[in-house]
Amino acid sequence: MTKQNASKNGAAATKGAISIRNVTKIYDPEGVNVKAVDNCSMEIAGGEICMIVGPSGCGKSTLLNAIAGFHSITEGQIDVDGEMLCGPGREKADQGADRMVVFQNGALFPWKTLVENVAYGPMVQGALNKAQAMDKAGTMLAEAGLGDVIKKFPGEVSSGMSRRAEIVRALINDPKVLLLDEPYRAMDALTKQIMHESLLETYDRTKVTIFFITHDLEEAIFLGDKAHVVTTRPCQLKKTVEVNIPRPRSYETQSSEAFRALLSEVNEAVHEEAVKAFQAGEREMA
Repeated sequence: MTKQNASKNGAAATKGAISIRNVTKIYDPEGVNVKAVDNCSMEIAGGEICMIVGPSGCGKSTLLNAIAGFHSITEGQIDVDGEMLCGPGREKADQGADRMVVFQNGALFPWKTLVENVAYGPMVQGALNKAQAMDKAGTMLAEAGLGDVIKKFPGEVSSGMSRRAEIVRALINDPKVLLLDEPYRAMDALTKQIMHESLLETYDRTKVTIFFITHDLEEAIFLGDKAHVVTTRPCQLKKTVEVNIPRPRSYETQSSEAFRALLSEVNEAVHEEAVKAFQAGEREMA
């Protein structure tokens, strides 16, 4: 994180710091060891937007799933704010409201309105009663620009609105970490721009730590404080690119010399890994 961002985040900068140390993950389907992650380490400061980029199938989602508590790890350790999620003696992290996930495919309940979807989590967990949860959900949806559609069902609103509602649903529990696995991948360019602006507005309000997986290199530079480039499988950290572009950012930023230079740097690192992944795939098919 840049000094500018650390200062801007203030006390929130200590919330949601992720430490990934020497993590290895080996899958063993039908007795065949598949190493998805190999001795991978990275440090993510609290309040940082951390972008993870690399070839398809390289192990990025395996890391995210380990942080979320969906997958175990074979070796190493993952901490949040200095407390171990998984590591020696605990192969798999407990799932918790401190780490919320938004995946590429939508997960809203189609039979519930947007406000009911957002209110559902804290109601089920017993954190808020129905009236409190509905009131908080309505307020947060309005802050996200969805105040006019809170009583609509997911099928009655655009994909962009549904995705914004999913992110609000993840944030209503005030998590330390928001885990995003290519949430905008299937969207057209214009909708994606709107979603980027919405996410940055949300970040400005919450300063939540964001662990964001993407294949879109411009997205990685536009949104991120850092872009972590990882290798083709097994996943290791190849390069960390500091995005020293001041916030707030607008789309004019993408035509700046600084932005294009960072994009070129990330593209070069990712392209090398994409070539390796392609060649490995051809060898496996041969």
